[in-house]
Amino acid sequence: QVQLVESGGGLVQPGGSLRLSCAASGIIFSIYDMGWYRQAPGKQRELVAVIISGGSTNYADSVKGRFTISRNNAKNTVYLQMNRLKPEDTAVYYCNARMNRHDYWAQGTQVTVSS
Repeated sequence: QVQLVESGGGLVQPGGSLRLSCAASGIIFSIYDMGWYRQAPGKQRELVAVIISGGSTNYADSVKGRFTISRNNAKNTVYLQMNRLKPEDTAVYYCNARMNRHDYWAQGTQVTVSS
């Protein structure tokens, strides 16, 4: 059974930081591309960051310079370090694992940036 389990979401003040984690099981983690997506109220789901199996990364323009995606293949875990958070970062964040026609999603974790 494939499972992606997220942790690290919560409430933070503007300018603060959070680190999201997503632990995978049931897949050969090292050959999957991993991504973080988010969906804010009334908005479409959008790609935040991706790290491919080879280690290269890409980011949405809105988070460049503030967020960092990384992976630890020995722990089957992908991370999203979020710094200098803004109210517009408020959303449900989803971890994604993809390889060819295989596509798996975590349950989502709420990130709220508010004073």
